[in-house]
Amino acid sequence: MKFLKRDTTAQTDTQKGWKSISSTALLIISAPILALFLTAHVFQSYEVDGLSMETTLQNGDRLIVNKLPKTISNISGSEYMPNRWDIVVFDRPTSSAISGRVGHLIKRVIALPGERVTVRDGIVTIYNQENPEGFNPDANQEYSESFNVTEGQVDITVGSGEIFVLGDNRSNSTDSRRFGSINTNIVVGTAELRFTPINNMRTF
Repeated sequence: MKFLKRDTTAQTDTQKGWKSISSTALLIISAPILALFLTAHVFQSYEVDGLSMETTLQNGDRLIVNKLPKTISNISGSEYMPNRWDIVVFDRPTSSAISGRVGHLIKRVIALPGERVTVRDGIVTIYNQENPEGFNPDANQEYSESFNVTEGQVDITVGSGEIFVLGDNRSNSTDSRRFGSINTNIVVGTAELRFTPINNMRTF
């Protein structure tokens, strides 16, 4: 009696073909989902619009903003707090009186919760437990080489969960001198890298 051997070559090739198509389709579907997840929760590109952070940042610079610490804080239920001198991107405060077309602002963190901030005679002074006599946060900082004075009259104590922010271009910046301290729940993240223009790429 003769037994016919089943030819599985065509079936195997078909299975491989379907597997390849399925893998490609899965990649096509998952790639944009992954990109959206990363943009929403890990990092995002932003373009600087305006002059308030000159000369540190120029109008048109493109930045990578790190959102991961804020995301981790949201997941863990802990308070998110950037560091002094971080450059942060945040939602436009409703009290800022800035044009409604501006969705986000970018400034530098100058004071933290519980600290008293004064601006007098062109100088910023911060008072806290470690410095009861006060200190100038701009002293010996690279960014402060671009200005001589900080205009305005301010005397404010930063509230819990808040930060006091200023633009590096002190004569052309709408910041906490105008709208007060901001709550960190409106902070998007911190600027980590300027990637364009390429010849001026740097980290922060």
